[in-house]
Amino acid sequence: MIRTAIFSGSFNPIHIGHLMLANYIVEYENVDEFWFVLSPQNPLKKQAELSDDQLRLEMLRSAVSEYPRFYACDIELSLPKPSYTVYTLQALNEKYPDREFILIIGADNWLVFDRWKDYQTIWNTYRVWIYPRPGYDLSDSPMPFPPLTKVISSPVFDISSTRIRRAISEGKDMKAFLPRPAYEMIKERKLYR
Repeated sequence: MIRTAIFSGSFNPIHIGHLMLANYIVEYENVDEFWFVLSPQNPLKKQAELSDDQLRLEMLRSAVSEYPRFYACDIELSLPKPSYTVYTLQALNEKYPDREFILIIGADNWLVFDRWKDYQTIWNTYRVWIYPRPGYDLSDSPMPFPPLTKVISSPVFDISSTRIRRAISEGKDMKAFLPRPAYEMIKERKLYR
């Protein structure tokens, strides 16, 4: 059984914090591969300045292409909208029965996990690993941690796509915060301006 960590997000844009988290998990948490699952729209977030799905997918694929254990997954783009993690996990299990999928979420998401669709199905069926986020204290958890859930002690990355987009729109150079292929695509196509 291939142990596959999955991490859903809008990746608008993907940044080095995403890659650093993935790298930590494949090297320290006993998984075989890390899949970045591109989400069309998070039902718990307001419709933001979300770039075109195919553009974000192209950027994601180019950013992870240099990492043999990373994969850009577009399964949510073919699922009914809005996108719910429980359906994504079920679809992945059906399509890839040779894998054990482990859901990776930030502490910020864990603190609202009881608002996710069918969250009890997720935590009773799948492993859920929670990574730390600045400003989110897991001792304030609204619910106990179920048996398949664990908190991982990855480094804390205080980088956000929102902050990167804002900085780019203000004319700031964010090259150090972005994977090279994503940075080049943003610059060439004048994205987030």
